Amino acid sequence: MARTALVTGGSRGIGAAISKALKAEGYNVAATYAGNDEAAANFTAETGIATYKWNVADYDESKAGIEKVEAEVGPIDIVVANAGITKDAPFHKMTPEQWHQVIDTNLTGVFNTVHPVWPGMRERKFGRVIVISSINGQKGQFAQVNYAATKAGDLGIVKSLAQEGARAGITANAICPGYIATEMVMAVPEKVRDSIVAQIPAGRLGEPEEIARCVAFLASDDSQFINGSTISANGAQFFS
Repeated sequence: MARTALVTGGSRGIGAAISKALKAEGYNVAATYAGNDEAAANFTAETGIATYKWNVADYDESKAGIEKVEAEVGPIDIVVANAGITKDAPFHKMTPEQWHQVIDTNLTGVFNTVHPVWPGMRERKFGRVIVISSINGQKGQFAQVNYAATKAGDLGIVKSLAQEGARAGITANAICPGYIATEMVMAVPEKVRDSIVAQIPAGRLGEPEEIARCVAFLASDDSQFINGSTISANGAQFFS
């Protein structure tokens, strides 16, 4: 019987590539989205992957959404916590609202996504938790104190979950993408994009599919002894 994978923020950008890659590997995939109904509908029409709308920053919404996915698609064996937002500002200009919005989505959202499925994984003695962190959670970034804090916190989550889940057959790992050729990055002015690429020894942006292949490996049985680890997929831009 095919295992079920849940990908938060799974209908656009890196998340969409992850959802497609997991489906290609034979998983039953459900993708969540926060607000773009048109993009989600187009994604489902294109891929056949079911999409579900909820705010990962809200625990009750997440729990209810997960219950619906499990009723319609199957018990969730693989969670890819990919949903995230940015609210950038230099620290001296950052507002409490900008801080809390990013913390609630990128950090608390991981708790809200994993916590409801954890008991089922423990009971079935199998689970894969994969958190999409960021190079900026490893090295920090100007005007991203809030974002960098959440992405660094995500690494702490997987290291702790790995220790708690190992005896129950659950792994928890993180992927830290560098700069990837998503809609958001490609929308920045060309000069800015060129300055980003100049910092990457590989001489190019990463592709969403390259992150998706990392996820597919971590979701597989081949990765069962890899637990609490971080894959840095950044073209040699940063090592930790």
